[in-house]
Amino acid sequence: MHRLVHAIPDPTAKPLLQARITINGVGGICDPLGGLYLPETGTLVVSDLHLEKGSAFARRGMMLPPYDTLATLRVLEAAISRHGPRVMITLGDNFHDRTGSAKMPETFRQMIAAMARGREWIWINGNHDPDGAWGLPGTSTDELRHAGLVFRHEPSKVDGFGEIAGHLHPSATVRRRERSVRRACFATDGKRLLMPAFGVTTGGLDLTHGAMSGLFDRQQLVAHMLGRDRIYSVRFANLLR
Repeated sequence: MHRLVHAIPDPTAKPLLQARITINGVGGICDPLGGLYLPETGTLVVSDLHLEKGSAFARRGMMLPPYDTLATLRVLEAAISRHGPRVMITLGDNFHDRTGSAKMPETFRQMIAAMARGREWIWINGNHDPDGAWGLPGTSTDELRHAGLVFRHEPSKVDGFGEIAGHLHPSATVRRRERSVRRACFATDGKRLLMPAFGVTTGGLDLTHGAMSGLFDRQQLVAHMLGRDRIYSVRFANLLR
C-alpha cells in the first residue's frame, strides 16, 4: 500500500487541523503531512522516508516510477516551512538501502542541505540504512535520548516508555459511508508513539497486525489518521477489525 496522502498542501493557505497529544508528559502536534512537532524543544520528527527507493528497485531490475525522492523531499520541505524547527530528527530507514545516501543525485543532496541550514539535523539509523547518511549535513546515531523522550527506529518491547519510533508504518481502517477507508496514522497510548511512514511510496501495517501486539495499552490506544488536510483521531475500539 502506498501512502494515501500525496498532495502537498500550501502551508500558507490555511491552518490545518492537527492533533495535540502527550507522550511521557511531553506535548506534541501530529501534522497531516506525517510529521510530529514538539513545540517545547522546537523539534520536528519524521520517520521512514525511504529515499531513493525507486533507484534501489531499479538496481535489482524492478522498475518503479523514479519520482519518489523528489516527492518525499517536497513534502518534507512543506513540513519544515510550516513549523520552522530548530531540531530535525529522522527516525531511520531514511534511505531504502545502504547505498542510497551515497548514490543520491546532487540535486536532492542540495535540497537536504538547504533544509538543514541553520538547524540541528539527526539521522537515526534504520534496518534499511544501518550505516547512516553519507556526505549529508547532520549526525547519524542508532538512538537518541532527548527532552524526556527516546527516539529509535524499531520499537522496543522492554524499553518503550517515552518512546518515539517508526519501522512498522502503522495504519488504521474505519468504515465511512458504507465503505472502509484505510490511512497511515500516528499510533499512541500516551506512553509511546509509533510514527507513520513519511515516504510517498511506503506501505502500511494495520494496528491489528500481530507485529503490533504488546506495544500498546489498547484501552488507551488512539489512531491519529492522516487525511488530506486534517487529522482524524479514532480510538482503537472504534477501528474496523
